[in-house]
Amino acid sequence: MLVAGKSDRVALRFGAESLTYGELASVAGPLAATLAGRTRVAVWATPSLRTCVAIVAALTAGVPVVPINPKAGSRELAHIIADSVPDLVLAAPDAELPPELDVLPRVPVELDTSGTPWQGEEPDPESPAFVIYTSGTTGPPKGVLLPRRAVTSNLDALAEIWDWTDVDVLVHALPLFHVHGLILGVVGPLRRGGSLHHLGRFSTEAAAKELAGAGTMLFGVPTMYHRLAADCEADAALAAGVGAARLLVSGSAALPATDHERITAATGQRVVERYGMTETLMNCGVRATGDRRPGAVGPPVPGVELRLVDDAGEPLSGESVGEIEVRGPNLFLGYLNRPDATEAAMRDGWFKTGDMAVRDPDGYVRIVGRRATDLIKSGGYKIGAGEIENALLEHPGVAEAAVTGEPDDDLGERIVAWIVPAGAEPTADELADHVSELLSPHKRPRVVRYLEALPRNEMGKVLKRALHD
Repeated sequence: MLVAGKSDRVALRFGAESLTYGELASVAGPLAATLAGRTRVAVWATPSLRTCVAIVAALTAGVPVVPINPKAGSRELAHIIADSVPDLVLAAPDAELPPELDVLPRVPVELDTSGTPWQGEEPDPESPAFVIYTSGTTGPPKGVLLPRRAVTSNLDALAEIWDWTDVDVLVHALPLFHVHGLILGVVGPLRRGGSLHHLGRFSTEAAAKELAGAGTMLFGVPTMYHRLAADCEADAALAAGVGAARLLVSGSAALPATDHERITAATGQRVVERYGMTETLMNCGVRATGDRRPGAVGPPVPGVELRLVDDAGEPLSGESVGEIEVRGPNLFLGYLNRPDATEAAMRDGWFKTGDMAVRDPDGYVRIVGRRATDLIKSGGYKIGAGEIENALLEHPGVAEAAVTGEPDDDLGERIVAWIVPAGAEPTADELADHVSELLSPHKRPRVVRYLEALPRNEMGKVLKRALHD
């Protein structure tokens, strides 16, 4: 079962609206009966109670869900609908849908608690639960087929490492159309029998208020934690509220070491990091009882095997930089309508993540970046952009930093730092010297470019291709 909880316990809360487990079963049951037998359904995934009801109803009926980002552009929407061919779209009765979705039959999601809970059988664990579209960097987004087996096994693994139980109340403000906000952030607490309190829009004040009350866990992305660090430094009451949490979890991108330390200094809490992908769900995670050291995403979660390989695909030993490959029950079924892409992503049963990392002697994994954008080969060295970014962020004149490589006739690639200044603009020589002192001279930026803001996606990840474009 993906949903299990005591009938009188609050399962979901969005602002003033909430549903207990008993009410959720009564609301989702009739909708599940309507959906039964469908091939796929699209869900207009706004951060709302109705989105969660739609997801629960579809999962209950065993119908794969295609979550739709309400901010998706017309071309992307058209591609997703043409590729996934959903039978219908689920949305709030008053939601205004774009023309690309208006071509589908629409089923309104009501919050009528007088219905009858679903009495059907549990679907096959190998059947698809979600079709989640990746953010395609070299072409249209690909639909990732995630089976129920991957969802349940991965959420149970996270429950083990984070001591996640039915007494926990998860707090977050993440969007509900991707793995972090939807699978971890909605299905996660429902599988445990706990509660989700969704903030709608993120604010430190709202998060601190929830964590000072019933909230026990916070899920966020680095941009949220950056704001949280600054606000908690300035307000002791906010810091006390955040400090009352049992667990602060950051994901979707690396959390800078400077923000780790600022949050710890202000709140007494050390943030837990984890690492995953749409195709694999969570691969690694720091245990609640583990060493929460900055820059590390912990060891593989239970059930997941992880190895590092060289450019030829040969496994590496020691602390060498290599590409992460994983296998286990967390893996996807493949890309919808793309057997070629599925085959290209696999090597003898291992999924090729495209992420580069090193593995510490104690098994902790440290991500150094993406093979395509974050691994810089300069002067015979393999250099991860992440550690240089962390070093730059330790300079008082740097508010934001991104590091990329660009062709160089002498070095192969030269290191480029993209800087958002914090006040007075630090010089390129000053930043190069700063990095050389903290790391090694060959890791210093050769070029510094100044920006007013770094381009980011909705999850706070820096869009490095956009920097060079």
